[in-house]
Amino acid sequence: MAMAFRMSTLGMSVSEECKNMFMELKKKKVHRFIVFKIDERSKLVMVDQVGDSAASYEELTASLPDDDCRYAVFDFDFVTVDNCRKSKIFFIAWSPSASKIRAKFLYATSKQGLRRVLDGVHYELQATDPTEMGIEVIRDRAK
Repeated sequence: MAMAFRMSTLGMSVSEECKNMFMELKKKKVHRFIVFKIDERSKLVMVDQVGDSAASYEELTASLPDDDCRYAVFDFDFVTVDNCRKSKIFFIAWSPSASKIRAKFLYATSKQGLRRVLDGVHYELQATDPTEMGIEVIRDRAK
């Protein structure tokens, strides 16, 4: 039986797969991004989609639904002004305007439980529109 991490709010749990995939992204650089979704029936936050190490930020944004909420993590690589290669992990809470109110509530109240499991996130973004999480926003935050 897969182990799950209990989240205090609404009895949601985070699947073991979420934590394992995040560790692979963080330590082994196997993934560029991970998209998570809540399965209401099982009351579990689970992995929805994964982008391999060569995936782009555009692939992440294209994988997010226009009418439903998701969580995502993205490993952003960049070069500093003094020519150092760096990597920062972003947590994105995606809650588009077209999503149902119940989904917005469920994702908003479950977010902190997932964030506690994803140890090593550098920055967090909340977005209701693609412009709020554009690559320019990511670049500005990572400086």
